Amino acid sequence: MKAALVTGAARRIGAEIARRLHAAGYNIVLHYHRSAVDAEALCHELNATRADSVRLLRADLLEIGKLSELVRQAAEFWDGLDVLVNNASGFYPTPFGMIAEAQWDDLLGSNLKAPFFLAQAASPFLRKRKGCIVNIGDIYAEHPLKDYSVYSLAKAGLVAMTRALAKELAPDIRVNGVAPGAILWPEHDVDIAKQAEILARIPMKRAGDVSDIARAVVFLVEDAPYVTGQMLSVDGGRSLIS
Repeated sequence: MKAALVTGAARRIGAEIARRLHAAGYNIVLHYHRSAVDAEALCHELNATRADSVRLLRADLLEIGKLSELVRQAAEFWDGLDVLVNNASGFYPTPFGMIAEAQWDDLLGSNLKAPFFLAQAASPFLRKRKGCIVNIGDIYAEHPLKDYSVYSLAKAGLVAMTRALAKELAPDIRVNGVAPGAILWPEHDVDIAKQAEILARIPMKRAGDVSDIARAVVFLVEDAPYVTGQMLSVDGGRSLIS
């Protein structure tokens, strides 16, 4: 049975990725940090569909020294690992001139450092099964968002990492990414007028859905054996506008 480790899988995009991979026949290791109630609910939901097909692992991904053990435990559940989805991410504003080093470390840690070291730890297991890595990026990697400079450059680093690791790990492991556009609004952003303005400028004239990102991930995992080193923008055409 194929197995996938999805980080930040308890809620929002991560939860839908887990659901879609599970529906595609994968056993799932749900990583979470603080969202224990949501993680347990999702685990129960999926195990009710297929018994003993989902396990939970809690970890703070900023504790880099513990990531190898996290991956080892994930691979141990079903004697191997086929997919790593680096979905867990920090996102909040950091207005320039007021940025603290702790914010830099946090955003670079969650969006770039942890995915890199998770990939390094997972690569021996993925190589045995000719597996793959999918990194969840952001269109702001290419079009930085004002007041979010640290987040934007962290995601730009994730794009570079995706391309670099595609070279490092070929031909045994494919490495790709998905760059969401307007899918879910940040939970701290309740500016309805601003949201409407953004949507009006998107060629598709609407927000996307978490299922759009999850389907793209499943495509890269299941149906793209000759694709590596690519970032797939799922943004309704938003990255086409300046």
